[in-house]
Amino acid sequence: MPVLVTPERFTLVDFDAEEIRALTADLLARVGLDPDADIHVEVNETSPLGYTQITSLDPVTLYLESGALEDPKRPRQLSPEGAQNVIGRLLLEVSDRVDPDFGAPPLGEPLDPPLANAWQIYCAGRLDQLGYRHFDQRQRRLYHFRNRHGFTDRADAAFERLWAGDGLTFAQIETLSAEALGATAAS
Repeated sequence: MPVLVTPERFTLVDFDAEEIRALTADLLARVGLDPDADIHVEVNETSPLGYTQITSLDPVTLYLESGALEDPKRPRQLSPEGAQNVIGRLLLEVSDRVDPDFGAPPLGEPLDPPLANAWQIYCAGRLDQLGYRHFDQRQRRLYHFRNRHGFTDRADAAFERLWAGDGLTFAQIETLSAEALGATAAS
């Protein structure tokens, strides 16, 4: 089975590993990754927090705290739409990382928070373009971008280019982030 979810049986949260596996498998082709790729989704059900991370590219391994997949209105229950948004964004980052033309930094190399945020915006925007619109991600993401890059017209313009972007490189994302930050420093 190309998608492996651990644990196979959840005991602390009411998640179904098969449901997570199926939605991850569906996302693979939609985000442009090989649908037969080996993907490991590790869910830490002992943490109600929402931390997520790509821990490996070979095989692709996604680490998620159970809070990242939880329905905010129904504690301990899986939010399929929310899970699609979280896993989809991570898979888009994986897609970027395995594309040599994208020019991503090595996995595990720390990024400055504004740059990491800009890349997340780019991934979330592409996921939105694919039709994954569980809740108004755009407004929430815009607020986070403004917190990292400033509440300026220039920052908003950079956000729009990231959100609507397709085919950007890491260097272009760096430039957009720096331009938005430059507007904050100049004001």
